[in-house]
Amino acid sequence: MVGKLLRQLPISYDNIMVITRGGMVPACLISEKTGIRNILCAAVMFYNNQEQTLPEPIFLQFPEDSQIYGKRILVIDDVWDSGTTIMAVRERLLRAGGNIDICVLNYKPSHNKFAGEKPDYFAEETDAWIVYPWDPERELP
Repeated sequence: MVGKLLRQLPISYDNIMVITRGGMVPACLISEKTGIRNILCAAVMFYNNQEQTLPEPIFLQFPEDSQIYGKRILVIDDVWDSGTTIMAVRERLLRAGGNIDICVLNYKPSHNKFAGEKPDYFAEETDAWIVYPWDPERELP
């Protein structure tokens, strides 16, 4: 899937913004293949320990505005499901003066809560439940 994304992406970004934790593996692979070394982190929690959705995403970690202002940033996550987490990150980056593109492995259009919005780049559309190789519910070999 990362190969599909790489064929779509321009490589003229100043930074990658990874949304933890799901975006960490795809962000690492995209960083390696594009040579983009500046990686920012948005640690965002939208589920509690019982996998219940919170009223809104909580930012646990986010870069300073000086790392965002005037920068072209590729935001990477594993999946755009409802879009709530990604749109919260996007809005915060735009308020800080960033120029943003959003990239995900999977886009779930039927789950999207933001009419007229979708990721700029995605590898596959699906409505299925996704378990990535790095998901904690998968057993290690």
